[in-house]
Amino acid sequence: MSWSTREIAELAGTSLRAVRHYHEVGLLAEPERRANGYKQYGVPHLVRLLRIKRLVDLGFSLNQIAETVDEGEHPGRALRTLDAELAATIERLQRARLELATLIEQRAPADLPTELTPGEATVLSETDRSLLLVMTRLMNGEQLQAYGALVRNLPAHPINREFDELSADAGEHIRQDLVERMVPYLRRLRQDHPDLPDLYTDAPKGVRETMETVLRELYNPAQLDVLHRTHVIVDESTQPRPGRNATERR
Repeated sequence: MSWSTREIAELAGTSLRAVRHYHEVGLLAEPERRANGYKQYGVPHLVRLLRIKRLVDLGFSLNQIAETVDEGEHPGRALRTLDAELAATIERLQRARLELATLIEQRAPADLPTELTPGEATVLSETDRSLLLVMTRLMNGEQLQAYGALVRNLPAHPINREFDELSADAGEHIRQDLVERMVPYLRRLRQDHPDLPDLYTDAPKGVRETMETVLRELYNPAQLDVLHRTHVIVDESTQPRPGRNATERR
């Protein structure tokens, strides 16, 4: 007795597409064809296909199946390897479920890690969110926690909206006025979050270059100018005074 491709797929509990793919990758030999050109599968094909299906259901990749399906003995090493891979997958999924529970409970944005979940009063522009998202790839765990504390407690301030709406052709007096009003705001943030890392100036060269590229893409020239002036003033005000302990700041 012989079966068509559709019939053997149904018998094995798989799909036509899967059977054809197993032929393509060399897992299942092509059967002989009838006079009308249709394939005719026999019992050996069905047994082989059932073995492949069993290993697929266990979680083996097709490459692993190619190395395992013909083994007559217990494939102990392959099973142990698969078990370790499944354990790692389960651990990853459990972490994902915990994060999802936090996101649902806190009504937090899904694109940011839970460490950077904004507080109820925090207002982030699309540019802010984009910058934070890139920074998550540049920060270690401690830095994420430090920035998370800032984001959760970021006070609402009209200066943030003014900066976001600053046009690229803003004149010198507008820029300078914004700088003068941003300096005390930024100083306050630095005082409230002394452990906040500066990924722009204190980071390794590769991180600095990435940050520079991202900032140039996200902010217009006037905003970049205001950022630079503001940070220069704030950084100068936090440098150690001559003759004083280096850990003391103004």
